[in-house]
Amino acid sequence: MSEIMLFDLPDDNVLYAALIARDPAYDGFAFVGVKSTGIFCRLTCPARKPKRENSVFYPSMVSAMEAGFRPCKRCRPLMQGGEKDPLVLKLLAALEKEPERKWSEGDVQAMNVDPSTVRRAFKRQFGITFLEMARLRRIGKGVDALAGGEPVIDAQLDASFESGSGFRAAISRQIGLNPSQARKHQFLKADWLDTPIGSMLAIASGDALYLLEFIDRPALPNEIERLKQLTSSEIIFGRNPLIDQVEDELKAYFTGEKYTFVTPLAEFGSLFTRKVWDALKAIPAGELRSYSALAADIGQATACRAVARANGANQISILIPCHRVMGADGSLTGYGGGLWRKRWLIEHERRMALRR
Repeated sequence: MSEIMLFDLPDDNVLYAALIARDPAYDGFAFVGVKSTGIFCRLTCPARKPKRENSVFYPSMVSAMEAGFRPCKRCRPLMQGGEKDPLVLKLLAALEKEPERKWSEGDVQAMNVDPSTVRRAFKRQFGITFLEMARLRRIGKGVDALAGGEPVIDAQLDASFESGSGFRAAISRQIGLNPSQARKHQFLKADWLDTPIGSMLAIASGDALYLLEFIDRPALPNEIERLKQLTSSEIIFGRNPLIDQVEDELKAYFTGEKYTFVTPLAEFGSLFTRKVWDALKAIPAGELRSYSALAADIGQATACRAVARANGANQISILIPCHRVMGADGSLTGYGGGLWRKRWLIEHERRMALRR
């Protein structure tokens, strides 16, 4: 099987342009030392940008510190994957402590934080506001109660809805069913997972992972609708042990501790599509394949275009590593999570392979 050449760090002009643009593609793989201040930063640091003549680039934190630079207190380069906004952490902790609470802007203000700042922080991190997230948690709790056989009134109270009509309307908006129907229905659980390169949405049953995608993927809404149709299930927000498992495995992957996954996957598609996905999982971390090489791997050397379509149909990112496939000339090709993430994942796995 052929292996395509991996990326090298670009020259300083490219890195300076990435610094000005706060390009996340090089986050963790290149650092800038600022000669006028004596500190070094991530390229995504929100601080005022240094002049070109004051910028020195390093491939690692160690090399920057060996050159005498101190870590920036704003972007905290020594923190793995950056530090999540303390405001977001504070609100998430409060929500986990009281998931049944009917949160309001007044509750947010009572925590001595500005509601508009909270809205922006959560929209940036998760794509929805804190109050929307809290509402989804409450609805998920009610649906859990219904699916467990509780009477509608008990499920309504579990979800902290004072009004029966309000509870029925919320359930219907969320999953398209009324409460009496929901008791008989099958559900998949969905939750957000935080990673160094952006938040992901995981959807799973108690037995298998059905979807794992970055939340800013343009095709995500269509994928969710297609998943609901394929499984004849509805999706509610909440946790189960399998989502906890994939979260733990992703944390170990991003810290470089492991590069294999054992979370069971629920894969859909034709026999050919599943064959391509199996071939993707067989590519070792740190190696790449072209579409033609992948077609040869499955014994269908002339099926390059069909392989590309199957690759694009993958809806379980990272665990089915479609980011390890390149164009025949070694160039980056389409990736639903964004080409910068594809570059980041390839470089991350290259470094993991070198450490091995």
